[in-house]
Amino acid sequence: MAFEGLADRLQNTIQKIKGKGKVTEQDVKEMTREVRLALLEADVNFKVVKDFIKKVKERAVGQEVMESLTPGQQVIKVVKEELTALMGGEQSKIAVADRPPTVIMMVGLQGAGKTTTTGKLANLLRKKYNRKPLLVAADVYRPAAINQLQTLGKQLDMPVFSLGTEANPVDIANQAIEKAKEEHLDYVIIDTAGRLHVDTDLMDELKQIRSDVNPNEIFLVVDAMTGQDAVNVAESFNEQLDISGVVLTKLDGDTRGGAALSIKAVTQKPIKFAGMGEKLDEIEAFHPERMASRILGMGDVLSLIEKAQENVDEKKAKELEEKMRSASFTFDDFLEQMSQVRNMGPLEDLIGMLPGANKMKGLKNVQFDEKQISHVEAIIQSMTKHERQDPSVMNAGRKKRIAKGSGRTVSEVNRLLKQFEEMKKMMKQMTNMQKGKKGKKGKGFNFPFM
Repeated sequence: MAFEGLADRLQNTIQKIKGKGKVTEQDVKEMTREVRLALLEADVNFKVVKDFIKKVKERAVGQEVMESLTPGQQVIKVVKEELTALMGGEQSKIAVADRPPTVIMMVGLQGAGKTTTTGKLANLLRKKYNRKPLLVAADVYRPAAINQLQTLGKQLDMPVFSLGTEANPVDIANQAIEKAKEEHLDYVIIDTAGRLHVDTDLMDELKQIRSDVNPNEIFLVVDAMTGQDAVNVAESFNEQLDISGVVLTKLDGDTRGGAALSIKAVTQKPIKFAGMGEKLDEIEAFHPERMASRILGMGDVLSLIEKAQENVDEKKAKELEEKMRSASFTFDDFLEQMSQVRNMGPLEDLIGMLPGANKMKGLKNVQFDEKQISHVEAIIQSMTKHERQDPSVMNAGRKKRIAKGSGRTVSEVNRLLKQFEEMKKMMKQMTNMQKGKKGKKGKGFNFPFM
């Protein structure tokens, strides 16, 4: 999870003050000291930390806290609000040109994930906003970058504009915009050249493209795992190009969070999107308030709901609910349910969006093995249609065949069958309780992969 180390440290710190009926200046002083250390360890810019702590201190010993009925909770509210403000306050939405196409320049250093992010952004625009983007290969110095973008275009079934490695990047950008106008495309996303470090040649070329095409957005792509270096890069690009926003990549990795918490304060430019994995659909709009909630262990229910709305078929979900209520839930339905949950992303991330999940018994430090999910799917898929509909027909011979077909053991098959029956019993009991009938207390059900 992003910010894991920082989140643990901050949550432990604010937990000490949460239940206090009275908060003294000494309490605030001790808390802010711990918060300051946590932020510095997360590689947050020193000046940013200093300003942040000053604001929290001023508000935490002010009237809004001291006169509150729940001072401890009020202090936490102050920390959350200041953390949200530090990352930009409100979500910064992507620009839309008065006349299509909207032109976006993607800039950044080599290795930050700029070309992949170009594809991810195009995919998001089509999937979430129903837009028609054109990908533009303007990095003429690296043939591999052009090939990579063309490969992404094929994977996404999207048009890619390229004039090869001999053309001028400015000409490529201009001709791409004309093509987008002719074909009534909504967005032109230009994948520009990168360098190993910021240099004059790179900036001169990017300035020329910017001057010629007058983009609606200039997105700087930075690797969140580079910490304070990412902030320095952002500062350099912003000074010379006046970027409109930042896209953080690898925010799902072992990042300490310094870049995300420093960039807005240093550049005064918002983080617009965050890459949360390697897959082409693992990019999301950056919501400062939701990220602050995640960091402080308050969950992110809105993002969880959005993921469910985007990835779960509502009609199928209602059908599954009815089957659960009527106890006619089968292994086919279970397979369908697992598939829809997996489409929402890694299970650790989904659990992390639940408020207080980090404090739930059994969920703290739990590892969700995706291989185990695949093993369960393999067992179910090795069953015949009749066996999936009616597991009661299972005998020793059938179980042996299923184990062999799925590459698992007979004991794993038995365990899955037992857990499935427990789940059906629990569903039946819950339905009876909802109808006002007395039901025995269920044993509960643990998914085989949890």
